[in-house]
Amino acid sequence: MRHIAIVGAGGFGREVLAMLRDQLARDPARASSAICFVDDAKAGQQIHGVEVLSVAAFAALEGSRAFVVAIANSEARERETLRLEALGAAPFTVLAGNALLFDTATMGEGAVVAPFAFVSANVTIGRQFHLNYHSYVAHDCVIGDFVTFAPGVKCNGGVVIEDHAYIGSGAVIKQSQPGRPMVIGRGAVVGMGAVVTKSVPAGVTVVGNPARPLGAA
Repeated sequence: MRHIAIVGAGGFGREVLAMLRDQLARDPARASSAICFVDDAKAGQQIHGVEVLSVAAFAALEGSRAFVVAIANSEARERETLRLEALGAAPFTVLAGNALLFDTATMGEGAVVAPFAFVSANVTIGRQFHLNYHSYVAHDCVIGDFVTFAPGVKCNGGVVIEDHAYIGSGAVIKQSQPGRPMVIGRGAVVGMGAVVTKSVPAGVTVVGNPARPLGAA
């Protein structure tokens, strides 16, 4: 028996459940996989007909075990990934049926790619990427590990986004110029609706149009 766990039984986890059910229905080889949630705080409950297990209970299941982490906080997503991998489970990518990925794009394991999302040509994406509804990554971008795009993000060509960055709903990132890549640094946060016209240093939060560091005059 193959077991696929959605780690995190909150709102995003319930959204991922719908995507995962649809994905398995489209794949006869995996259609018989058993789905569960893994969430220590909610273990013993049932959510939309799916049992919520503790991490220990999931680790004790017989058969192969895979997981997708449905937690927006990237540090928590990394912790849960390392914990489940240490227990022998493998990351699983959830890909909506109407999402579009160019065949020249590469994506690391454990991603969630939501409906109406788009990844263009020659894009390189790391592990555990969350690409939410109606968001896109244009040509020649490089995305690190544990990056999150909220709904409606527009990331234009040639942008570099480092590990653990968070891009808020409706944000727009300007296309890079040849030889001068736009870089969103490690752990940076781009606020909702921000229009990013220049690089953002690591750990900095920017907001507004044009985007400026939070609290700047």
